Amino acid sequence: MFKDGKVWIANGGDGENVFLLPKMANRHGLIAGATGTGKTVTLKVLAESFSDMGVPVFLADVKGDLAGMVTEGSGMEERIERFGLAGTGYEYKKYPVNFFDIFGQKGIPLRTTISEMGPILLSRIMGLNDLQSDILTIAFKIADDNGWFLFDTKDLKALLNEISDNNKVYAEEYGKMSPVSISAIIRGVVALETQGGDKFFGEPALDLRDWFKTDTNGKGMINILDSQSLINNGVLYSSFLLWMLSELFETLPEVGDMEKPKMVFFFDEAHLLFKDTSKALLDKIEQVVKLIRSKGVGVYFVTQNPRDIPDGVLAQLGNKIQHALHAYTPADQKAVKAAAESFRENPEFKTFDAIMELGTGEAIVSFLDESGTPSIAKRVFILPPMSKIGGIDDGIRDNEIKGNLLYTTYANAVDNESAYEMLKRKGVLDAEEAARAKAEEEAAKAKEKEAAAAAKAAEKEAAAKAKAEEREKQKAEAAKKRAAKSVASTVSGTVGREVGKAAGKSFGKFGKTLGGNLGASLGRGLIGTLFKL
Repeated sequence: MFKDGKVWIANGGDGENVFLLPKMANRHGLIAGATGTGKTVTLKVLAESFSDMGVPVFLADVKGDLAGMVTEGSGMEERIERFGLAGTGYEYKKYPVNFFDIFGQKGIPLRTTISEMGPILLSRIMGLNDLQSDILTIAFKIADDNGWFLFDTKDLKALLNEISDNNKVYAEEYGKMSPVSISAIIRGVVALETQGGDKFFGEPALDLRDWFKTDTNGKGMINILDSQSLINNGVLYSSFLLWMLSELFETLPEVGDMEKPKMVFFFDEAHLLFKDTSKALLDKIEQVVKLIRSKGVGVYFVTQNPRDIPDGVLAQLGNKIQHALHAYTPADQKAVKAAAESFRENPEFKTFDAIMELGTGEAIVSFLDESGTPSIAKRVFILPPMSKIGGIDDGIRDNEIKGNLLYTTYANAVDNESAYEMLKRKGVLDAEEAARAKAEEEAAKAKEKEAAAAAKAAEKEAAAKAKAEEREKQKAEAAKKRAAKSVASTVSGTVGREVGKAAGKSFGKFGKTLGGNLGASLGRGLIGTLFKL
């Protein structure tokens, strides 16, 4: 409840009003206590008070019982009388609420892009080892260098497949990346899709400025993220919350100390934010929590036990509300002792004993004073909320969702051109280029083969021509020899006959004949010898 410019959250045992100073609200806080001790009511009272003073609020609704803030409360008459709230301005009323849901079932779809989430948080979500995380970081670098936008999971898978298919090309500039590790990352992306990542990553992405708004009456909007399904995936839940803080830290300007926060976040089941978290990531959380207060943002962690919060983060939580803890074991007693020691001791009671004696709706509180110093521990009774305690039916929720102006902005997913389309087009162009290069290579080979065949044919033709010419030459020489032989034969015959005739005249008829034949033979032999010479 907002009273006298301060957050009236509880009354002490003597009826003293206990306040949280608005200008100290961005110093962060802790609401702790066992199940059923009143943490949710305390969260609602604080959220209502911030909304009344015009401060927007974010709530993670893990059990579905914060949705009732959209309707008026009831049934608080006994507590109203006990607190003396009549005439103080307390009244049943509803608050302006924006319902969001990563899965788009119980609220306006809430999305972010792969690029905005970044490789570090994605590695944590997918449970990647150090080597795989390094490869994912390199993949983001490759996407940035090439202007490939990473909006959704199919963009990331397309990028990883591109790197795997062209590993040697990218290895020259970015180093070797094991195809086995790339395949493991792709499997992690597919697993993330089955857990709702295909709905969470995409466009239109949430513009956090839409949460920094008030309604027409000047009340801060209460942005409720339905986390009943999301909480089943603790890694996705915690990574989303951490992403949101990181985005705020990186985008909001420095404002220093303010009269009231610009916005307040309540993270229920906060232990999930720190479970199985690496030291590097814990350091990041601690840094964001430490520095984001200078951006005018207050962060309140809601958990069962303060020891769920790392010491480095716990040290940043100046406003503490501790509900009852139970000590059934030595470990439980140690936890209660640690919780008690985080408060400044009040001489009127022992904090250790009081924490175990608190009833439902009671708490030990310590808020920062004007100088930023924690006050001594006070045992108080938390005020009742003014809105409904509990959930709402689906009809009311549906009307609130579809009647919200933000619904028209975020209801329908869009698929703008990004890495998937760019790489698909690149693949087509690469295939066309490869086909063209192959065709040119084949044409060159065919031309070369044709030239070789032509050269071989020409060589064969030249050889055949030379052979034919040689044959013609041999034939000519043979003919010449035959002609010469024929002439020699004719000459020798004629000479022989003439010799024979001459001899015949001398020796008679017999001698003529014999002499003619003998002369012819001698003539042929003589002439043949002469031709051989």
